[in-house]
Amino acid sequence: MEALHEETPFDLSFHPSSPLVATSLITGELHMFRYADGLPLERLFAEKPHKDSCRAVRFVDSGTVILTGSADMSIVASDVETGKVIARLDDAHGDAINRLVCLTETTVASGDDAGCIKVWDTRQRSCCNTFHRHEDYISDMTYVAGSDQILATSGDGTLSVNSLRGNRVKSQSEFSEDELLSLVIMKNGQKVVCGTPSGALLLYSWGHFKDCSDRFLGHAQSVDNLLKLDEETLISAAADGVIRLVGILPNQIIQPLAEHSEFPIEALGFSHDRKYLGSVSHDKMIKLWDMEELLGGPQLNHQNDMPEATAVAVDHDDELPEANAANAVQHEELPEANVAAVDDDQLTAQADSDDDGMDVDMEPSSSNGSRSKKKGKGKKLNGFAPDFFADL
Repeated sequence: MEALHEETPFDLSFHPSSPLVATSLITGELHMFRYADGLPLERLFAEKPHKDSCRAVRFVDSGTVILTGSADMSIVASDVETGKVIARLDDAHGDAINRLVCLTETTVASGDDAGCIKVWDTRQRSCCNTFHRHEDYISDMTYVAGSDQILATSGDGTLSVNSLRGNRVKSQSEFSEDELLSLVIMKNGQKVVCGTPSGALLLYSWGHFKDCSDRFLGHAQSVDNLLKLDEETLISAAADGVIRLVGILPNQIIQPLAEHSEFPIEALGFSHDRKYLGSVSHDKMIKLWDMEELLGGPQLNHQNDMPEATAVAVDHDDELPEANAANAVQHEELPEANVAAVDDDQLTAQADSDDDGMDVDMEPSSSNGSRSKKKGKGKKLNGFAPDFFADL
């Protein structure tokens, strides 16, 4: 299944329970599609919630609301059925917003072109955490549910571990030779895999984030997106337009899965039942691929491995965490129910530790890496509307 946009889509998000998928465009538009077996994609609406490019989109509130982040520095909540704007948070960041990820039922994180990460809490109706260790755009983020941490990659060539419990950056890698564009957590939490513009995959061992432990050179061009299939394999999307199945330790390109005719791929995602793999590209297409057909048979692993949320049972950086599916958070939901701030005794993780693989008391030196292809426009003054999430 596929559908053509008039302009380039930057991101996609699948509904957490219904056959719907949303895309965000360079024009600031938000599109909604319905999919069904054997039928073409049906475009339900096309709205324009942003005046500048709409770079990030996520379903929240059990799929009744769509959040979008834009180069105009705003976060907008839109109705799923109509696409109409429900609430708008102008000047949510001081720079263009490049990434949105859902963390828990009441929190969502956003990352911008200046390297700032903000966490928004619906209970407090405000920004509850801010991390600004990176010196360049936030390219990707994933949430580690068990230890209440956000892992982030940046155009400054570093990987960071950000503790929501301690409201601090626990660890940050040294500058790599390249920008870090994407990340997934593999091997039951033992490895963090990052994509780079050179095509190399960098593997970091948990608790040893100072430098990568392995480097896999299987891609010829930039690896812009990574999506975890299971603990042993991931799906990569590269600038050559090819989607590949990749094995991790042993590192190998298992097979090409699909392609976008040599056009760079902007985003990947799984449908709620993991039956379909979705992708958007510079060919202006959204394509939905049947996973059973791509893999040549029934899926080997049906566990709900979320691409943005990973359950890790311990938060000691010097220990290898074990995956704990029971602690996994359904990251595509943001219901209205309020929850109290996270307490240590509410988590299955062990107590926060200062024995990190690499502390960041000493700031790393500056990087000369290139800027993102999605880099934003001028800056505005910061501001926050405290009733934004209340309007949801």
